[in-house]
Amino acid sequence: MAGLTRSDVEHVAFLARLALTQDELDRLEGQLNHILDQYAKLSELDTSAIAPTAQTIELENILREDVAAPSLPVEVVLRNAPVTEGDFVVVPPILAGESS
Repeated sequence: MAGLTRSDVEHVAFLARLALTQDELDRLEGQLNHILDQYAKLSELDTSAIAPTAQTIELENILREDVAAPSLPVEVVLRNAPVTEGDFVVVPPILAGESS
């Protein structure tokens, strides 16, 4: 497998909008080529007996049961809010063009 050239690394850095020094480009070129070499070794494995899969581990639902339980009283929750109005927490507007 052909490795990445310095020009390739510079091009990828440009696309990613990364301003890298010459030392960083040198180091990154070596690191990326090392990673590609490791992936090339994987292609040497015989995977003909392994079924294609999108998931390497079994997925299962790990969520707890949805059980209704008492929540905090409104007064306790509002005690932590810096600004309140009635039973509500007041927050600054986030609409475009608004200023505070």
